[in-house]
Amino acid sequence: MGKAILFDMENLFIIKIGGNLLDEPDGLSLFLERFSAIREKKILVHGGGKIATRIGQRMGIAEKYQAGRRVTDEPTLELVTMVYGGLVNKKLVARLQSLGCNALGLTGADGGLIPARKRPVRDQDFGFAGDVDYSALRADACQSLIRIGLVPVFAPLTFDPDAGGMLNTNGDTIASALAMALSAFYSVRLIFCFDRPGVLERMEDSASVIHDLDRARFEELKSGGALHSGILPKLTAAFEAIGHGVSQVWMGEPDQLEDHLNSGPGGTLIHP
Repeated sequence: MGKAILFDMENLFIIKIGGNLLDEPDGLSLFLERFSAIREKKILVHGGGKIATRIGQRMGIAEKYQAGRRVTDEPTLELVTMVYGGLVNKKLVARLQSLGCNALGLTGADGGLIPARKRPVRDQDFGFAGDVDYSALRADACQSLIRIGLVPVFAPLTFDPDAGGMLNTNGDTIASALAMALSAFYSVRLIFCFDRPGVLERMEDSASVIHDLDRARFEELKSGGALHSGILPKLTAAFEAIGHGVSQVWMGEPDQLEDHLNSGPGGTLIHP
């Protein structure tokens, strides 16, 4: 089915939330209420880095980051599998169920939905980190879950189908890959909710939101060092998605979500 008849497709919202929101009980409760109230088809993808960090500290597992991404050695892989795929994922699913949202907690290994490959060592070694090819996702199986009324809730974990091991994978990357794969079946709106009111031109100025961002401007900001390393994976995932059939990509705070869904102002829209 081609994009020429996109208007005949059902809408699908894919919303990614990060660790900062998961750390704020009141903000998380409000977000989950708003997410549950979305009547159209939807998927939730979550992170959970701060929770993993706290539990890792109790276990004596030190965290390491390179280029805004966690380095996953073997102890860290065990940690994030427990925390992301267990504690965080199942707490979110239970909360959504209490709100009448028939959520199903998943990792990429469940149903073989999101296969990945261990990232090769080049300039940096990210350990057991997974790289995803969206064309390898089992989009048909994911669509089947959605069709029967389930709301997938994905932890940021994939798996290596050859080695049979889990892989830690950036949640923004998973959200983008799902959006691209499922754009064959739906008109997909990809939403990144994080702790900024959008992409900022000046990191220290929350009023410097770039409301419309295209790739040329992104490359300019990146080369000029204006973008924090933590936003780079989100923007890389966003531009990949908008270039591969995703209808819309938006970035902003959870408090702005309701306005955005009603075509209100605020946040950052990504353009090719």
